[in-house]
Amino acid sequence: MLKKVLLGSAIVVGSGALIFGTSGVSYMRTGYHSIRNTIKEQIPLDVEIQRVRDLISDLKPEIASNLKVIAREEVEVARLQREVEAKKATLVKSKQAILKLKDDAQSGVKFVSYGGKSYDMEQVRQDLTSRFKSYQTQEATVDKLEKVLVAREKNLDGARRQLDENLAAKRQLEVDVENLQARLTMVEVAKTSSHFAISDSRVGAVRQAVADIGTRIDVEEKMVDSFDTTVGIPVSSEEAPTDLIEQISTYFDRGNNDVSTLVDNQR
Repeated sequence: MLKKVLLGSAIVVGSGALIFGTSGVSYMRTGYHSIRNTIKEQIPLDVEIQRVRDLISDLKPEIASNLKVIAREEVEVARLQREVEAKKATLVKSKQAILKLKDDAQSGVKFVSYGGKSYDMEQVRQDLTSRFKSYQTQEATVDKLEKVLVAREKNLDGARRQLDENLAAKRQLEVDVENLQARLTMVEVAKTSSHFAISDSRVGAVRQAVADIGTRIDVEEKMVDSFDTTVGIPVSSEEAPTDLIEQISTYFDRGNNDVSTLVDNQR
């Protein structure tokens, strides 16, 4: 089916280029978009979802590479921080030494003693000049290093935020794909269940047939009950003649009198 679509579209586009001449470019462009959309619509949804899953998986190496770069930069920034702190501590000591030499140079004495060794004022001034120039150079170096450190810390924070956003976007994409998969599954289930649907008319016909059978069985049961009923005079519903009642009483009383007579004779 897909090959037929491609072949047919190619023929249409080629024919359009021949027929419409210079305007054929626009028709070819339109035909290209039409072919692309047609091909995309022919791709099954589950294949598209798997393709998106693969695209998300392709993000993992890039994220891992960014993590490695950030980790390396964190190490470098930490090293630079230690270097700046060490140079600052050195500057503090250099400043203290310079101020000490300055005070000694202004004291008016001809010699000063440091570490058990004496130095004249000329030596002190020369050393003070050298120390002060070195201090200025070191101070400028520390100032530049601090600016570099601030810039690298700022870039590192930006990289961390970007990485967090990328990770959050990846997780959200994974959730979105799973939601799409769930929706597609529900659609497929609905399509499958519709194949097994039974029309209400057919169900109603079956119910009517069941009801008809029940009615016929009810009739048969009533007919059987009518055959079992005894036909005759309803004794319990009619009052017997008075003379018949007296005859029955006399008959049964006579039997009781005979029994009494036999009992008395045996005594």
